[in-house]
Amino acid sequence: MSKPGSGGHASSENSNADRRARLRELALETIDLNNDPYFMRNHLGSYECRLCLTLHMNEGSYLAHTQGKRHQQNLKRRAYRLAKQDNSSKPIAKRQRIIPRKTQKIGTPGYKVVKQRDPNTGQLSLLFRIHYTEIEKGLQPRHRFMSTFEQTIEQKDFSQRYQYIIFAAEPYCNVAFKIPNQPIDKDANKLFTHWNEETKDFTFQMHFER
Repeated sequence: MSKPGSGGHASSENSNADRRARLRELALETIDLNNDPYFMRNHLGSYECRLCLTLHMNEGSYLAHTQGKRHQQNLKRRAYRLAKQDNSSKPIAKRQRIIPRKTQKIGTPGYKVVKQRDPNTGQLSLLFRIHYTEIEKGLQPRHRFMSTFEQTIEQKDFSQRYQYIIFAAEPYCNVAFKIPNQPIDKDANKLFTHWNEETKDFTFQMHFER
């Protein structure tokens, strides 16, 4: 019971009626029923929402419905489905197949390996000089280190005492050297390469940390 002199609380029915009236006013400002694809008048003279499959006695009731949670959620679901259909109907770009380059190999290059020890630090060093006299024009030799488990020529060294260094340059066959599997000194003065374009000699020198 409300206190004497107060206006009392609005009933839930009045609140709902006010809410529906506000929704109708909002819908009238934003929706053109003539262009609404979900608005339909049936043979009984009432109105239906083709999206939500709901029945309404007048236009005001339908307009209020369009601003409600159910109708708005159905609109979002339909927009999501349409967007998904559009994406699935687009042709998938065909990935270009990369054909491995096939080069007629001419054998292994000439090479020289020098084993040294730094007199100041006692570090073991290896110097490789590979002769690529017939290297393809514009190319420069490449190198990489490979573990015993990557290579497929020799038996796997499960003790991992050794690793491999590979040199490659077209049209020569790759040439690999078996070296100790020890940490390599990455200092610029201890690990370097040089390609002599004139003599076609590739030089690689490395030092082990210990």
